Amino acid sequence: MSIEIANESGLAVDEPSIVAAARFALDRLGVSRLAELSMSLVGLEVMSDLHERWMDLPGPTDVMAFPMDELESARRPDAPDAGPALLGDIVLCPAYAKDQARQAGHSLLDELHLLTVHGVLHLLGYDHAEPAEEREMFTLQKRILADFRVAQADARRRAAQRREDDKVLGTVGLDEDTAG
Repeated sequence: MSIEIANESGLAVDEPSIVAAARFALDRLGVSRLAELSMSLVGLEVMSDLHERWMDLPGPTDVMAFPMDELESARRPDAPDAGPALLGDIVLCPAYAKDQARQAGHSLLDELHLLTVHGVLHLLGYDHAEPAEEREMFTLQKRILADFRVAQADARRRAAQRREDDKVLGTVGLDEDTAG
């Protein structure tokens, strides 16, 4: 799965972690490994322009998703004949998300993970315009994020254990050829 990310926001964020959240969500939703996704992180001014141009709403927002509507395979995973495709673009605004994260009581990275999963769901045809759609989308979003956090914690635990094992075995700092 190809996920490209361009950070034009002027803020330093953990881009690999955001890509990992997108990849995790796409995997969970059964999207083809051949699919491509483009992500952009932009500043308030750019996001405001996009929001006004495409949604006819004033000011910036946190996330926008631009699905490739002409491609039949860029649909929800429960739609028939899902296959490889250019899924579309997700645009995140870290400066806007920063205030939301503070209000929600979690980190900016947690907020960007949430917005990434939210954007992926929109690309795949999920929406929250109607109450039933909102319940479905937000329940799925919450489940994917919870599973992603567990997977991240497991990966950190395994990496810490490998480091400890390397210390015990005296292989810290040795390359593979000399580690034996």
